[in-house]
Formats: sequence, C-alpha cells, structure tokens
Amino acid sequence: MKKILFLCALVGFAFANVQAQDLPTNPEPGKCYVRCTTPDIYETQSVQIQKTPAYKVLKVVPAQYDTVTERVMVKEASKRLRVIPATYKTETVTYVKSTSGSSLRVVPASFSNDTETIEVKSAYAQWELGAPAPDCASSNPDDCRYWCYKGYPAEYTTVSKRVLASDATVQSTPGGSANGTYTKRVVDQPARVVEEEVPAEFATITKTVLVKDATTTEDVVAATFNTVSKEVLKQKGGLTTWREVECALVEYQALPINWNTNSATLTPAAKNIIDTRLMPLLAENPGVKLEIASHTDSRGAASSNQDLSERRAQSVANYLISKGVNNSLLVANGFGERKLKNRCADGVSCTERQHAANRRTEFRLINN
Repeated sequence: MKKILFLCALVGFAFANVQAQDLPTNPEPGKCYVRCTTPDIYETQSVQIQKTPAYKVLKVVPAQYDTVTERVMVKEASKRLRVIPATYKTETVTYVKSTSGSSLRVVPASFSNDTETIEVKSAYAQWELGAPAPDCASSNPDDCRYWCYKGYPAEYTTVSKRVLASDATVQSTPGGSANGTYTKRVVDQPARVVEEEVPAEFATITKTVLVKDATTTEDVVAATFNTVSKEVLKQKGGLTTWREVECALVEYQALPINWNTNSATLTPAAKNIIDTRLMPLLAENPGVKLEIASHTDSRGAASSNQDLSERRAQSVANYLISKGVNNSLLVANGFGERKLKNRCADGVSCTERQHAANRRTEFRLINN
C-alpha cells in the first residue's frame, strides 16, 4: 500500500520552518491538502483476441455405382459391291465414202480514174510601200507614202491519178462426194457396281458405371474469440498541484456496503452507495487519487480472507471504472484480517457485533 502523504495545517504551526519543496505554498492554518498529479488519461478499449482459429471439418462421401446393361456392336456394318455387266446394241453409221476437190477462179483487181488538188504555195502577207500623196509638202520622196500590210492567197494545182476499185479475189466451186454405211455395236447400258448394305451385329453386355464420384463435405467450425479490455493512453499527465480537501477525507471513511457472505459481487444497493458517496467526491476533486480498502473479520483462513478482501476492493474499483473514472486514480487494497479494529483476533471469543465491526469497506483520498 502506498504511503499517504497529506498536510494538516494547524493554528499556530509555523510554515516558515518547513523547508520541504514538495509541500503547498502559502497554506492556511486548519486546512488539509492533498497532492494531485495530473493523471495520464486512459480510455478503455475492447480488443477481440482469437482464441481458436476457424477450421474445416471434411468428411468423405463414397462414390455411388450402378449396374446397367448395354447393347454393343460386335461387328460393324459394311457394304457389299455387286458388278452388273454392260449391255450392247447395233447401230448403222453413214460415212463419206469419196469426195472431189473444189475448182478455183481468179478475178483480177480493177481500177478507176480520179483527181487530187494539191496546195503548191501557202497563203502569205507582207508590208508594201504605196505611191506618195499628191499634196505632200516634203521634198523627200519617201515622205507622205503609205505602208500597207497586204495578204496573198494560197496557190493550188490538180493532178490526175488511178485508184483501186476492187482487189483481186478467188471464186471456189465445191466438188461432189459419195456416201457409204457400216454397222457397229455400242453400249446400251454401261457396266455398273451396285452397293448393298450389310447390317451391323450387336450383343448385350452388363457393366458397373459410376453414378456419382466420391466427394467431400465441408463444415466450417467458426473461430472463437475472447474480448479483452485494455487501457490506452489518451492524454499524458504529469503536472503536480496541491488541492485543498476536507481533513476528514484523508482519513479512512466508511463505505457502508453490506456484502453477501463470501461474495465480492456488488448488489444494487451497494452500487447506489458508490454512486451517491464516491462519484460526487471524485467529481469535486478532479485529479485526486482514491484508495478503496476492504477488510474481513478473523474468522476463517487468513489466505481466504485476504483473497476475499482484495476481490471486494477491486469490485468497487471496477464499478468506478465502468462509470468513467480513470483507473490511474484508483488504488484497490485488500487487507484481509490484518487490520482488525478490536481485539477479536483468532482464538478470541467475540460477539457477532464485534466481528461485524471488522468486516468493513473504507475509502480515503491519498497523494499521488
């Protein structure tokens, strides 16, 4: 258990003689103070921890078979070829027995007379000097004369010539011919192959066939989880201040919880006592640390009493935490039967009322 540090300033006490640097400055006589360190602010988070992983459970479903009969072919169908011979008939054929050649007559080429006009001199033009003007006043004979650009027509001549009227040709007169006949045998119906079907042959067999192959069924066993609460630092504290409190609060005060025998479970009445007594106290003194101390009487084994007192003190602390109190501001101590308030130790005969005085839960404000 942490040692409780508090200061009660009594009338007439000279604080000037106190040299400790960790005590409050300018205390007032008759007042009590507790040291408050700005706490680290934590928040409770729930974390799921996988206790067992999800896994598969596989089961084999055997294959299923059936016996069936089947008609199978034991000899394939085929074809048989049959040859039908050709048939013949007699025909009379006419042919040219003798022929004579054609006679040819040549017709010579013929001509006619014609003329053709030919240009022997092309048309042309040239500048020519005219006679002088009769009224010319110049003594120069070349003055007062006209230049004219005079054109002359083309000159032609006509020439006689012979032209082809019709070219030479050959006239043919065909000769005569004599015909003869003969007989011959020709195919009336050609030879052919007839294709005949030979049917297949079948037999019946019995066989075992797979209806459904072997498979597996799959069942998934879900993972299991445990929910674990953990404290996560939300805001770092550390600033130390002194707060004035009622002097009675630095001494153990009774928290009148009536616990059921050998139980550390808070009853609704016990929770109401905590709500009305401790919650307002913590709200009025933010940052002050609270100790919860639980005690038992001397009856029973000391180890059992120690465990029971610790569980009861922790139950109060856990309830405060569930109400939003920072767990860094709480100290839960179980003292068992080590701090009896009377003489009722082991081996001492006491009344029930005397034993009840030792079964108690207390609280006080303590220094950080």
